[in-house]
Amino acid sequence: MSCDARFGILPSPNPERDYADGAPCLPGCVSIDDDILEYWWPRLSAMDSYYHSLKRPARALARWGVTLIPPASLPLFEDIVEHDTPKDCREEILPLLGVIRQARREGAFVIHYGV
Repeated sequence: MSCDARFGILPSPNPERDYADGAPCLPGCVSIDDDILEYWWPRLSAMDSYYHSLKRPARALARWGVTLIPPASLPLFEDIVEHDTPKDCREEILPLLGVIRQARREGAFVIHYGV
């Protein structure tokens, strides 16, 4: 049985909050099979992000935690999702591309809830 990672839009993260505090996923999150992240992993290592809070700069995604992806990293993230996903998984990633593109238009963060 596979697990799902979830992604949503976080308009303005609280710099004092630890988002790994067990709070439920934000409304409007989309699910992606965690296995798909394996295809993205080589390039994700170049993507700036934050693990659990804005006080923990990192790279890539916290696979078993919460990641905050800043607006400056969204063009790279969109490119990875769009071009590094196998053709047979294209339908599954379309909702995530929608989340990324909306966050880019709004200048918002994307939040990732790992498995």
